[in-house]
Amino acid sequence: METKEKIAELIRGGQFIVKETKAEEIFTPEDFSDEQKMMRDSVKEFVDREIWSKKEEFEKKNYDLTEEVMRKAGELGFLGVAVPEEYDGLGMDFVSTMLVCDYISGATGSIATAFGAHTGIGTLPITLYGTEEQKKKYIPKLATGEWFGAYCLTEPGAGSDANSGKTKAVLSEDGSHYKITGQKMWISNAGFCDLFIVFARIEDDKNITGFIVEKDLENGISMGEEEKKLGIHSSSTRQVFFNETKVPAENLLGERNGGFKIAMNALNVGRIKLAAACLDAQRRVLGSAVSYANDRVQFDTPISKFGAIRSKLAEMAMAIYTDEAASYRASKNIEDRINLRKESGNSHQEAELKGVEEFAIECSILKVAVSEDIQKCTDEGIQIYGGMGFSADAPMESAWRDARISRIYEGTNEINRMLSVGMLVKKAMKGHVDLLGPAKAVADELTGIPSFETPDYTQLLAEEKAMLKKLKKVFLMVAGSAAQKYGEELDQHQQLLLASADILIETYMAESAILRAEKNANRFGEESQKVQLAMAKLRLYKAVDKINEKAKEGIVSFAEGDEQKMMLMGLKRFTKYENYPNIVELRNIIADKIVEDNKYAI
Repeated sequence: METKEKIAELIRGGQFIVKETKAEEIFTPEDFSDEQKMMRDSVKEFVDREIWSKKEEFEKKNYDLTEEVMRKAGELGFLGVAVPEEYDGLGMDFVSTMLVCDYISGATGSIATAFGAHTGIGTLPITLYGTEEQKKKYIPKLATGEWFGAYCLTEPGAGSDANSGKTKAVLSEDGSHYKITGQKMWISNAGFCDLFIVFARIEDDKNITGFIVEKDLENGISMGEEEKKLGIHSSSTRQVFFNETKVPAENLLGERNGGFKIAMNALNVGRIKLAAACLDAQRRVLGSAVSYANDRVQFDTPISKFGAIRSKLAEMAMAIYTDEAASYRASKNIEDRINLRKESGNSHQEAELKGVEEFAIECSILKVAVSEDIQKCTDEGIQIYGGMGFSADAPMESAWRDARISRIYEGTNEINRMLSVGMLVKKAMKGHVDLLGPAKAVADELTGIPSFETPDYTQLLAEEKAMLKKLKKVFLMVAGSAAQKYGEELDQHQQLLLASADILIETYMAESAILRAEKNANRFGEESQKVQLAMAKLRLYKAVDKINEKAKEGIVSFAEGDEQKMMLMGLKRFTKYENYPNIVELRNIIADKIVEDNKYAI
């Protein structure tokens, strides 16, 4: 098949909301190759030896230990997994880079942050936007851990509004260098990095510009003290001050005025990698929680036998299962896009940029969903430990604190929620995703006579897949009506955008779980996938509940009179099960497996 035809057939980012995805079309963790499994196991062995065993030290603000571990990770090639081989990296595929990020990040948020800041926003901008000379000069040092990178975007007055930064870059009269002056804050790896990606404004440009700045404290660079933070205690985080710091003109990154684009595209990758970085953390938290529950005896019974605890263990496992499914589903979609672009003649830079940009909606969805799941997971972990969970001597307290930052960096979850819907609307306006046709069909369905036929739900997950179709109609009904009512002013109605985003997020996550379970049941046998099927059904039930709540909130806030009544009736129809699942039974099926294995071993 011709490459152009392949691209035409390949699903586009955001298209899941208007298109039925078949189970056999998605990638799941059960599809890892032998090479990927070997890489996963080597990362786990490294983490257990170098990080997990020293967890207490990371709570003591041991920045030297973080630097030492990062250097060892570089020696083993883990810092260069996403870097092309010609720049001393491993040149691995996108799924494999997600896998390394997943398993290297679970033991402590300090290493997760240092690793993410270095390999993602510290290295990637040069890989994707640098000139050949810049890449040859800097990437090999960053890929091997000889040097470490940091990313200077945020300023006291420029957080979510990243393009409003005041840091200035002034070109010298002879054009040989720029002088950068300004203040950056919350800079991860600042204490031990060798290189900064700095964003500054040239003259009165509309957008900021990116620069590669070597860290030389005698060149007008100074730093504040290490920040006192709620969590990630051994992650070096400082303010960085530039005072007429000289930067060679050839170190301008990308194009003048193009820094905002660099920053946003780097964050797209950062968002999906952040989701990956929360996965093994959840596995380890659940492992510690179930082990404690099996050992802790009250009323002559291990607390893992009590329904209240079993419910928590089951829902923690369900979240992990779903988050794995969605993260690796999206990462393979991105990988496929990258590969097809390379086949069509794009450079590595262009292919990766466009591949990730295509699925920016899913990157934002995953960032929100998985960062909130790790917070719930650690919170329930504390609750299972009881009073001991509140003690700094137990592992849950530090895990809970480390998890909290995930909802803030790489764009706050509020920003990412609004972005996900905003980007989808823009795609529709460009004709990349047909929202108008499906939205009109839903509107027509609302005014038509509903079918009273009894559906055939004898096939595996038939009712669940029918429910997913209806949930997509809910999004089209709510978001479509809101967009029609407010038009270009929709972005000014943030609470409606947030409600629509939650519907979008819940649909994607639940669908990912259902498709993973269906694919595995089809190839491994339904009986062997009893636990996976239970997790997928439970996740869908939770999604239906939340979507019903958020859609109702939106409908009663922007619709009135007969329109409101019609939409509420439609909502009731679109969120109604013919046969409700037995939620307690589903949780017990999951809990039995977790308690017996004494860990998450799905």
